Amino acid sequence: MGVRKDLKRARRRGDLTSRTSTETVRDASGAVREARTAALAPRPTTGSIADIPFTNAAEAPDAVLLRRQVDGAWRPVTAAAFAREVTAVAKGLVAAGLEPGGRVAVMSRTRYEWTVLDFAIWAAGGRTVPVYATSSADQVEWIVRDSGARHVVTETAANTATVHAGTAAHTERPRVFELDAGALADLTALGRDISDEEVTKRRTALTPDAVATVCYTSGTTGRPKGCVLTHANLHAEAANTVELLHPIFKEVTGQTASTLLFLPLAHILGRTIQIACLLARIEIGHFPSIKPAELRPALKSFRPTFLVGVPYLFEKIHDTGRATAEKIGRGASFERAHRLAVRFGAAHLDRFLGRGKGPAVRLWAGWALYDLLVYRRVRAELGGRMRYAISGGSPLDRDLNLFFYAAGIMVYEGYGLTETTAAATIVPPLAPRPGTVGPPVPGTSVRIADDGGVLVKGGIVFGAYRGAPEATAAVLTDGWFATGDLGSLDDDGYLTITGRKKDLLVTSGGKNVSPAVLEDRLRSRPPVAQCLVVGDNRPYVGALITLDPEAVAHWLAVRGLPAGTPMSEVVCDERMRADVQKAVDHANAAVSRAESIRAFRLVEGEFTEENGLLTPSLKVKRHAAVTAYAEDIEALYAAPGR
Repeated sequence: MGVRKDLKRARRRGDLTSRTSTETVRDASGAVREARTAALAPRPTTGSIADIPFTNAAEAPDAVLLRRQVDGAWRPVTAAAFAREVTAVAKGLVAAGLEPGGRVAVMSRTRYEWTVLDFAIWAAGGRTVPVYATSSADQVEWIVRDSGARHVVTETAANTATVHAGTAAHTERPRVFELDAGALADLTALGRDISDEEVTKRRTALTPDAVATVCYTSGTTGRPKGCVLTHANLHAEAANTVELLHPIFKEVTGQTASTLLFLPLAHILGRTIQIACLLARIEIGHFPSIKPAELRPALKSFRPTFLVGVPYLFEKIHDTGRATAEKIGRGASFERAHRLAVRFGAAHLDRFLGRGKGPAVRLWAGWALYDLLVYRRVRAELGGRMRYAISGGSPLDRDLNLFFYAAGIMVYEGYGLTETTAAATIVPPLAPRPGTVGPPVPGTSVRIADDGGVLVKGGIVFGAYRGAPEATAAVLTDGWFATGDLGSLDDDGYLTITGRKKDLLVTSGGKNVSPAVLEDRLRSRPPVAQCLVVGDNRPYVGALITLDPEAVAHWLAVRGLPAGTPMSEVVCDERMRADVQKAVDHANAAVSRAESIRAFRLVEGEFTEENGLLTPSLKVKRHAAVTAYAEDIEALYAAPGR
């Protein structure tokens, strides 16, 4: 009930409800073509993101900003301690030869040291170049060469070996420091003869327009492009989202905000959340994995009040709840709890938004029962204190969003890209609308082009791809960034993403089909792991579907089948096909018959980063998957026509 009481209390606070407004512009037909939200945080005229730790240390030296996991316990790190560590590492980077404007690549999973390094690089006047810890030697070679990074900080010995292999042929090989081998201690020792004044001099020389980071896109096709982002870009994103969200969460919930950061810091969303939290003095902890089985114990021990994740996480938490219920013979009860949650959540939100009477008495009674049996267990899986979450990366299934709302957790969706410094839109706290990704973040405009393409303009939009003027000119026109996504705006300026231009399929019958809608809904239902919707120049839409290993293990156990049953037998089992058909039916419910999946094929194996079929942000590399499963696609269409 906490999150719903929060909404009621917030609505009574006029100063909170009137903080933002979105202006819409319509075309001659009356359709909304543009939405603009005024900035809440002014653009800075001096300084940089590098100042944040030092401002915090001066204004609130004893404030706990971070919690670091040491020997299984979360140890507090104060503002003053963090600023001292940042200074010490910055001095080491200066001693190691980092020049103002020099690039330092960081190849590591999410951990406390990443945050120290990020701010130390900036304090030393440098620019951070994030590298995914899963990157190959070829990818590292390109990023180091293209960015001009002369220093690389790795996490593990394996990462170090990858860097050495990738840069072996470079005329000037980068200097490498390894976190697991004591990189921060080594840098601190190296910088002992560098004065604090040198760091202060470099830091204060930075301006809002100085380049802060070069983030390489983890695109599904082609060589990664380096997005050049300034300190002003990072400030526009972090400061405006903080001003939008934090006052409401803080004033209404009465909780001390805290979050566990587990998204890769090589991804721009994780980086901007980190900056926003330090800017607002919100406690953060770090965890290196997004895998639910590994993450759940950390959530229970850290007990965050909000999370930022991707749909995959929320899907797996939901699936875990279902699997647990089935193990104790209450699978049918969980399904009823899910269906009731969707109805209850929709009715409750309709009342809150002034569109209906709210849940009927029987619906309230059902909710109360399942809160005891199911929903409270979901909250416990997330640490027990969490009331809010932000989901990005791809659309979250609307029913799943409503399920979490009924369970007492409001999931706000956002949308953005590396080129927009993470979120370009986000659902505001006092106006939830599941199924959309919200209006523009403050200080941003969104426009729908004539071809349905989504354009973004504002302080969050990047200025260029590094060393690629033609690629930059192809997507930037008069400050408007062409995202490559397709979408629409409703009467209130809320954006709905309907697909990606380059992913559109055209069947042999001439029907345009966006695979994203189908794929997102398929992945939201077990036992589906990943999927690939196909149909370009084919008579109908089909899908290749991989199975989630945990879901398969549970499926076998429930049916009393041997745990070691080969996957080759599982994918041919008609009972498994019948279960997957339910997921296909759920996906098809969102589209017309002409766009629906008419045939599917269960395939062995998985789509992973390691086999090159997923990006680090868990998006399918479509071309690579089509190539890898070419025979299965042909077999899919070799069957009699549907």
